[in-house]
Amino acid sequence: MSTISIAAPAVRIVRPSTRLRLTVRGRRVLLGLAALPLAAGIAFAALGGGAAVASGESVPTASFETVTVMPGDTLWSIAESVAPNADPRSVIHQIESLNALGASSLQVGQELAIPSEYVD
Repeated sequence: MSTISIAAPAVRIVRPSTRLRLTVRGRRVLLGLAALPLAAGIAFAALGGGAAVASGESVPTASFETVTVMPGDTLWSIAESVAPNADPRSVIHQIESLNALGASSLQVGQELAIPSEYVD
């Protein structure tokens, strides 16, 4: 009688190296490719942004007079003095818009632009 013996083959598991190694040149190329959309956006904005200004249309200008803020003045008192027949809230809104005023308070000696429709 003959005997057959089966031996399991020796299997060695080899794991491939999945770590990406970039050289200095590879990093520069990758950085350049990542910066391309940003550069294209800046170029598009710079070249296409001036079309409205270069159209040749006239731009309406705002005419206004200036008022110097005195001690104790508020926007309400200034609005009432320059436009006694108008609603002070709308006059205040126009003064704030024209002078780009925020929540800051008025300073004594500050020059405020008043729309010319309220100045005699």
